[in-house]
Amino acid sequence: MLDPKLLRNDAEAVAAALAKKGFAFDLERFRALESARKSIQAETETLQNQRNASSKRIGRAKAAGEDIQPLLDEVAGLGSALDAAKTRFAEVQAELDDLLSGVPNLPDAAVPDGATEDDNELLRTIGDVPTFNFEPRDHVDLTAGGGLDFETGAKIAGSRFTVMRGSVARLHRALGQFMLDTHTREHGYTEVNVPLIANSDSLYGTGQLPKFAADLFKAEKGGEADPDNDDAPEFYLIPTAEVTVTNMLRDVIVDEDELPLRFVCYSPCFRSEAGSYGRDTRGMIRQHQFEKVELVQFVRPNDSWNALDALVGHAETILKRLELPYRAMTLCGGDLGFASAKTIDLEVWLPGQNAYREISSCSNFLDFQARRLLARYRPDGGKPQLLHTLNGSGLAIGRTLVAVLENYQDGDGTVAVPAVLQPYLGGETSLNVSTG
Repeated sequence: MLDPKLLRNDAEAVAAALAKKGFAFDLERFRALESARKSIQAETETLQNQRNASSKRIGRAKAAGEDIQPLLDEVAGLGSALDAAKTRFAEVQAELDDLLSGVPNLPDAAVPDGATEDDNELLRTIGDVPTFNFEPRDHVDLTAGGGLDFETGAKIAGSRFTVMRGSVARLHRALGQFMLDTHTREHGYTEVNVPLIANSDSLYGTGQLPKFAADLFKAEKGGEADPDNDDAPEFYLIPTAEVTVTNMLRDVIVDEDELPLRFVCYSPCFRSEAGSYGRDTRGMIRQHQFEKVELVQFVRPNDSWNALDALVGHAETILKRLELPYRAMTLCGGDLGFASAKTIDLEVWLPGQNAYREISSCSNFLDFQARRLLARYRPDGGKPQLLHTLNGSGLAIGRTLVAVLENYQDGDGTVAVPAVLQPYLGGETSLNVSTG
């Protein structure tokens, strides 16, 4: 959530910055609510002061043996008026909070202008696009004999679910293990295993709720419902381990000497992606269930931009060691996520699509998530301050699998195993992926 002080001090500047994200901030509604909040707050403080003064008068009159009933009647009226003012204040504040909960983070000044992914800015391109002496196939055709079984996945669960078999499943597992080992042994991350179901408070904290409820899979609890409990928590399958890992520090104050905190988590992810209907329906690119190695960092505010550079580098290490060609892109304002101040995407080359496709998004959220989460740190001898949070994929395992299959294909139904993965596959140097 944005710092309310920013809006109160210069709402026009905030609205102009948000326009870079394509977000139209309702200045008129904000000003009306903020004016009402200030007015009712002033009224409440006046009534409170009047009641306090009357209470002192009652005390003095009682001590003097005077008739205090007229003063009691006056206090009773003030009490009713004060209660009514507090109720109105709570209602206005709730409406203001609801408005602000749907306002995205401000983009950093360095974020390029633009409306769509076509306006993203190229930072660098790493590796040469492979050439083949045969017509390269995409991962669907490469595994048509059963290595990736989309038909059975659809039968079991529905469209955009996949069954992996044999060598393809082993390769997928090896990729996840390789990523975890690299990040924990070389990049200073602590591995965590977190719940795959999160409550609505957790999803609010990282910015998925309330705006993106339609893109989530909501979990319905079994057993008898409680119609009288309107405050019962709602549960969702996690769209990314970012949600549960970041919420580990919700309502927590850590000591400054514990920072930075780096966590890595391998988890399934579940996304209904209602807003992506019709896109990438072929193969593994956009699945309702997929697995990902997620990197999450909590840092001091002054350290977060350097931390973003390091985070991107950690994700790039995986691509470099797999010897996959890729490029790094700075997202433009219109393509930037709700909670992000700046995002660097890594896009891997897929011969089957003859295109680069996203395989990791690395973002700096500044204090936007931490303010929603009340995730703080205590400087030595000082008052608690909001942390800065960052995360990124290190990497999306399914898309990495696709990239290895397509870039390492040899034309006869087998795929060469990247050297760094061979120890995870018993020393095998090639796999038959056509039959699974």
